[in-house]
Amino acid sequence: MSTVVIVGASVGGVRTAQALRAQGHDGRIVLVGAEPHVPYDKPPLSKQFLAGAWEHDRLALLTEEEAAADRIELRLGVAATGLDAAARSVELADGTTLGYDTLVIATGATARPSPWAAESGVHVLRTLADGTGLRDALAEPGPLVVVGGGFIGAEVAATAHAAGRVVTVVDPLPSPIARVLGDEVGRLVGDVHRRHGVETRFGTGVRAVSGHVGALEVTLTDGTVLPAGTVVVGIGAVPAVEWLADSGLELDNGLVCDEFCHATGHPEIFGVGDVARWFHAGHGEHVRVEHWTNAVEQAACVAHNVVHPEEPVLYRPTEYAWSDQYDWKIQIAGRPNRATGFELAGDPTTDPPRFGALYRDEAGRLSAAVTVNWPKLLVAARRLITAGTPYEEGLSVLDKLIAPVSAA
Repeated sequence: MSTVVIVGASVGGVRTAQALRAQGHDGRIVLVGAEPHVPYDKPPLSKQFLAGAWEHDRLALLTEEEAAADRIELRLGVAATGLDAAARSVELADGTTLGYDTLVIATGATARPSPWAAESGVHVLRTLADGTGLRDALAEPGPLVVVGGGFIGAEVAATAHAAGRVVTVVDPLPSPIARVLGDEVGRLVGDVHRRHGVETRFGTGVRAVSGHVGALEVTLTDGTVLPAGTVVVGIGAVPAVEWLADSGLELDNGLVCDEFCHATGHPEIFGVGDVARWFHAGHGEHVRVEHWTNAVEQAACVAHNVVHPEEPVLYRPTEYAWSDQYDWKIQIAGRPNRATGFELAGDPTTDPPRFGALYRDEAGRLSAAVTVNWPKLLVAARRLITAGTPYEEGLSVLDKLIAPVSAA
């Protein structure tokens, strides 16, 4: 009876285990997680959980009862510390080892730590423990400074502002989420923060963070000093591959995998989720995507390739991500940051706004879309992007929803 060991009990690992059962794997499945909690969903940590609207039990991805029903063995609260690929065994922090026939590596990523050494009061947000600590901190008075205007930073800022905190967002880029959206569309997102009363310091970096909780000072590169009771640092994530350092697997900004999500040179080992850097046949390069939908879709692909090795399928997604900020639901399909131009549809100045940006690539195809409060447009655009639709043809189809009103 074949044994599949899955290291990593977040969404990628859980969905892989469930998909294996759904696709007919009848052997042993062991799900290993470093955290002691039952597997939980992470997107709500910066929103509903941080706001106090949801508690831990509502975040559950897999209960003990559901795991038992699917015959998924849970090894929680024990991290993987090493891998002997030749012996096909995983070493655990409690000194035990797990043998496998197939290994799925789904250890995700860890928050990039703060490079500034304050005494206390500086938080990152990646885990339930992080979220609990930050939620407690936001219950105390004092302004909040968020360093980093990416998805996590922007969502934390929106949640904290809604809870009545005075919030400043600082980022060296000229607009929030600019690495994903580009500057022009990113500025439209920045406008929503300012309209809600959040102070923004885009285009300015942080030189130092000093002091302690309740009495922090954030010194910017332009010499400005911002007082803060709490600081949140959201400056990216690092793929969790330290435990694989002596494994012999290829590691380069994650676990390097082929187009079927096999670890390079190891058809019995797969990568899933934030940790995996796989070869995207459509893009012609290795990519690593840190988004929930990617982990879910990749898990289904890997489960198929484990159960049906004679009929493997390529993993070639059209990337999708979303972010909830104030009354904005931002949805992203494809890769806007690789586009050569875009056209705007709808009106970003309405209240609430409803608009989209439709991007083209150098080959003249519809390559990406960003929508705000317009899920129907996003769904239609993502379908056309996946089909490789020429840009003008795509605009013609989408014009049935609403005509683009301005061009970049």
